[in-house]
Amino acid sequence: MYNPWNPSWEATAVYRARVRGCLLGGAVGDALGYPVEFSSLQRIRATYGERGVTGLVPDGDGIVGRVSDDTQMSLFTVEGLHQAHEHERLKGVDGVWSELVRGAYGRWLDTQRQSGPDPRAVTGLAAQPWLYARRAPGNACLSGLEMPYRPEPALPPGLPGPINPDSKGCGTVMRSAPFGLARVPAETAFERAALSARMTHGHPTGFYAAGALAAIVAYLVADESLEGAVLRALRLLARHPGHEETTTALTRALDLAAEGAPSAEKVESLGAGWVAEEALAMGLYCALATHSVTEALLLSVNHSGDSDSTGSVCGNLLGAHYGDHGLPQDWVAATEGRAAITVLADDFAAECVRI
Repeated sequence: MYNPWNPSWEATAVYRARVRGCLLGGAVGDALGYPVEFSSLQRIRATYGERGVTGLVPDGDGIVGRVSDDTQMSLFTVEGLHQAHEHERLKGVDGVWSELVRGAYGRWLDTQRQSGPDPRAVTGLAAQPWLYARRAPGNACLSGLEMPYRPEPALPPGLPGPINPDSKGCGTVMRSAPFGLARVPAETAFERAALSARMTHGHPTGFYAAGALAAIVAYLVADESLEGAVLRALRLLARHPGHEETTTALTRALDLAAEGAPSAEKVESLGAGWVAEEALAMGLYCALATHSVTEALLLSVNHSGDSDSTGSVCGNLLGAHYGDHGLPQDWVAATEGRAAITVLADDFAAECVRI
């Protein structure tokens, strides 16, 4: 059995493939869903045929493979976590991750306000022009990052966060998979993802769904099965007051997948994906109920709802499970930012295996 803590070359190669897979898979799912994000299932089928979208299709500008704020924010999450790991390793100072992740999100916010990089930015994501694109970012992400931030030392017991306390939008979950890639225990990944989600979304369901995705990814990186990873994440959730909406959504996804015969109508029975627990449940259902990565990704975007977010979550899960070689390589090659995402993933994996 694969052991993520084993420093051997073989274990490191498997770990690196899972990191690549998670980030590239999320980007592919995002790119598949972005052109149809605001389309009904009826309109998708009328436009693309009864099977709906069967591959990458042009967006409103006629461009194929573009990613949205889901991938953008996930990449900035990775950059913040990379900086935190490096800081802790070199300086021996723990507990800086939240400030550095928040700083990375501030740099993402700059990409939504500016037309291109500051000439003084020569390294990092902020120096990459392709990320300076506004692709329907969530209002809570934008408004939350404009507010003053005070680091929280620990996750409060089920209390709403001070920023956007009523918001549980999927902007929490779509950026949280990287917390599960950082070679920390699943409990730590859960808490850090949840605390990060509270930077923009204060509703407990919003931040618990983010924590659950991070924990599932952490278990997948440790070679757990997808169903086993979800069951273990459910046990983690049960420790937290106010977990019920997230737990119910995940349980429904598990039960529905066990019925077999996956369909877009079953996906839609789990919601539309605009809120965190629905996006997580829909992406998870598609990953569980299908027989191939391609089938799962297509199912995850062919519905009336937030297709790029559900596609991104599904891709995160499948990529973390199978690694980058398990993804449809023609879709990967056509996805915006593929080379930069691969480099970011490899650098992050290399940093995380350093002591």
